[in-house]
Amino acid sequence: MLDHLICDCDGVLVDSEVIADHVLLETLTTTFPGIDFVSIVKTAFGQQTSRFLAGLETSLNIQLPENFLQTVEHNVEVALASRLSPIGGVRDALQRVTLPAAVVSNSGMQRVLASVRRAGLQQIFGERIFSADQVERPKPYPDVYLFAAQQLGVEPARCLVVEDSIAGLNAARAAGMKTIAFVGASHIPDGYADVLRKMGITRIMQHMDELPALVEAGVRGDFGDVQS
Repeated sequence: MLDHLICDCDGVLVDSEVIADHVLLETLTTTFPGIDFVSIVKTAFGQQTSRFLAGLETSLNIQLPENFLQTVEHNVEVALASRLSPIGGVRDALQRVTLPAAVVSNSGMQRVLASVRRAGLQQIFGERIFSADQVERPKPYPDVYLFAAQQLGVEPARCLVVEDSIAGLNAARAAGMKTIAFVGASHIPDGYADVLRKMGITRIMQHMDELPALVEAGVRGDFGDVQS
């Protein structure tokens, strides 16, 4: 049985990852015009920007300018303010779900709050919004999911999580939660669903209109002990 639905934000509620990746690529290319970052930026999927940039400095043996992270985040915020859109059908799907719903994100709290507001989902989630800002370790560690369950007063095993990234799915599963993988956002590469299936993930959703039926199956206990 399930007591709570938890949704990632970027790539699940809002189609933001493709915007953020474009801004990150543009900012890096402008700063280091001699380096091709196209394939490298694709590996940022599911990571906090700060950790991705720290790894980039090490792997490429470069030094980013002071306040580079703040520059990227500012540029992303500007782009999101004018271009962000909700995932197609997400509001209708969440309104049809019978469980209370929360948000758990690796993004900063202010960005998550702004994304929820821009998507018109404030009434659905209320104050049940959590960010990796609130814990020591971000996804793929389970900390933020465990923190959210504690704050919500629910057992992790009775939570169902919708995630788009492998890091997020691993974080939720490590917390003992059941998962659904959503592969319908603009940034999802071809063949990604097959990659997830090879990892043993069986609940994979292409469109948000599939969500209510999947949640109801979980509420009935149809998932059994299968986490994802």
